[in-house]
Amino acid sequence: MAKVSQAVAEYAAWYQSAKGSWIAGREFSILLKLFTPSAGQSLLDVGCGSGYFSEQFSHKGLVVTGLDSDARMLDYASRHKGEVRYLEGNAEALSFVDNSFDYCSAITSLCFVERPQHALSEMQRVARKGIILGLLNRHSLLYYRKHDHGGYRGARWDTVSDVKKWISELSSIKSISYRSCIWTGSADKLSQMIETLLPSGLALGGFLAIYLQLEK
Repeated sequence: MAKVSQAVAEYAAWYQSAKGSWIAGREFSILLKLFTPSAGQSLLDVGCGSGYFSEQFSHKGLVVTGLDSDARMLDYASRHKGEVRYLEGNAEALSFVDNSFDYCSAITSLCFVERPQHALSEMQRVARKGIILGLLNRHSLLYYRKHDHGGYRGARWDTVSDVKKWISELSSIKSISYRSCIWTGSADKLSQMIETLLPSGLALGGFLAIYLQLEK
């Protein structure tokens, strides 16, 4: 079995660090405030990377398929896969028939897709109930502090208005709801206290969680 690349190992290790674990945990908790999945329902995690969020969804009882175009990430995820099935694929051309899954998700991956509206069109095609998104929020302090630096280099930062434009021609979208978190990008005690005080319904945190309910 090939050795995991240093870049992939470092990316995955961030989720195991004290800072990464707290931030990612906070992001996942915000996502779960937007929809209520049931054990046994299926989810396609588009752009799953090293599999962190795929595994979190799996721990909630969902039957998860993780999909990514980066074979190195998939190799790492497969080694630590738990109950998740991992496949290589393209977000803009999903190789699944219509209505294959209850849900589709794309957590901090759509920001690296050149044509997000095409990816969303594909996701709504293969999902029956809803689409869960985790985006980098351009209307945030984190954007001014971190955009185009480190792991954020090359990422697109979006807004709720951008998403509404992307889905304007998707007739099966019934409603959109959103929350945000990660106001400072840090994980010290002050940052954690700020997270508990500021309302997640105010879409000014660095992580923008969006749920698109489908009507089919």
